Amino acid sequence: MVDAVRQAADEGAWGRYVGRYGDELRALLRERHGVGHAWLCSSGTAAVELALRGLGVVAGDEVILAAYDFKANFTDVLAIGALPVLVDVRADDWQLDVDKVRDAMTSKTKAILISHLHGGSVDLARLREIVGDGVPIVEDACQCPGSVIDGRPAGSAGDVGVLSFGGSKLTAAGRGGAVLTDRGDVIERIKRHVMRGNDLSPLSELQAAALVPQWRSLDEQNEQRRRSTRSLHGLMAEITGLRMLIPPDHSRAAGYYKVGFEYDPTVMAGLSRETFCLAMRSEGIAFWPGFRSLHRIHAARRFRAAGPLPVADRADGRIVLLHHPVLLGTDADIEQIVVALRKIQHAASDLSRRSFEIPPAPWDRDE
Repeated sequence: MVDAVRQAADEGAWGRYVGRYGDELRALLRERHGVGHAWLCSSGTAAVELALRGLGVVAGDEVILAAYDFKANFTDVLAIGALPVLVDVRADDWQLDVDKVRDAMTSKTKAILISHLHGGSVDLARLREIVGDGVPIVEDACQCPGSVIDGRPAGSAGDVGVLSFGGSKLTAAGRGGAVLTDRGDVIERIKRHVMRGNDLSPLSELQAAALVPQWRSLDEQNEQRRRSTRSLHGLMAEITGLRMLIPPDHSRAAGYYKVGFEYDPTVMAGLSRETFCLAMRSEGIAFWPGFRSLHRIHAARRFRAAGPLPVADRADGRIVLLHHPVLLGTDADIEQIVVALRKIQHAASDLSRRSFEIPPAPWDRDE
């Protein structure tokens, strides 16, 4: 990646609005995902908004999404003037419960926004059976680039797919995103929104140059992350109080930007989730609390809840996430995670009686 960026800088590509690196990245993304169009933009957040605008979502419309999701997806819907409609998540893996989507739909429903999160995937095939072709689906694959879900590359099975190239992502350029689609009308609406004599939310040539080699090595790295996660799952067999949300298998479906766990404080002497994660980080293991559930952090007037949200309530207080870099480490690195877990479990009673300053999670600092 460094060599690619250096070459692009030496060529003067840093100053170009359009060039061969962006063209190469667009072509690579189209080929990898089997779609006709790949629109590059400034972030995954921008990509979600562009996807919704490309589908013709306007003020007064409704967009269905999971009650447990990244907050930017919620605020993207609000930015258009549409209303987020929140659906509960599944009890087993805490992905969107697609069987609850039909009851959430009204005549105002203009899109369904799904996110594959924390090593899991939404049952998109079942969702399509439920909603048919009448309501378009936006597939947020920001956490699982390069993975395959139901035989298709993540981000290619909906009407529109979304990728993120943020600084912590599996393919990273500091910032950046992409919209993937076969629909020419979606791209035309995006163009009308962003092309104002110049691109409103561009991806630079230097960013594109950095991303191309990362996408070429992504399959190998994803497989390493899957092997590490399977190993970790096996090593944790006797660990109580921490359940991997999606037990790994040999399917290519898994994508591990974050590995999700359900944390049970009652097994850890009442140790709070936040203090548990802080203790793990003090051992050099990048554990963080999960997202806040959307209905718990936004005023009720800003959304409509499609029925009770008990599982999302549970997720709000119990999900913890392991950040992906350690998954590219050695077997000893994976074993050290379990060593740290046992150490903290042993010290949980003492830790629970002490007070600590808890920093916000990275996504609460606009990651």
